[in-house]
Amino acid sequence: MYPYYDYRMQYRQNEKLVRDLQRAINGEYSAVQCYERLAILAKSAQEKKQIQEIRQDEARHLREFSQFYRQLTGRQPTPKLSEECPENYRRGLEFAFRDEQETVDFYLDIAEESQDPAIQRAFRRAAADEQQHAVWFLYYLTGQGRQS
Repeated sequence: MYPYYDYRMQYRQNEKLVRDLQRAINGEYSAVQCYERLAILAKSAQEKKQIQEIRQDEARHLREFSQFYRQLTGRQPTPKLSEECPENYRRGLEFAFRDEQETVDFYLDIAEESQDPAIQRAFRRAAADEQQHAVWFLYYLTGQGRQS
């Protein structure tokens, strides 16, 4: 007797993973665009440098998630802006803080639901990065990063 394997369940899991990857790709693409603007608006050279480093992390996530998408679908993803970044620096920091915090949970869910160890590792690492980014945005939002 052959072991039973439900290919339909695997297909549904892959469909969900592909949708989640597309959402993550769009989010990272939007963050890269937004943080470029925030770096320009930054109040100090130190804030600008830190936001640029965060932007580099987001670009790395975008590349990694795009690679997983290509492996699963055989197609190149087409990133789209998921949300517009506020024009005002303070509102941009608030937006970035909330977005980073929400993204942590989303990425941890993807890591938990995936069967692929590489995807699990990438999304756990990205979740940790997002949490760290949120701390930096909160730091600047509360004015703690301002030099006297």
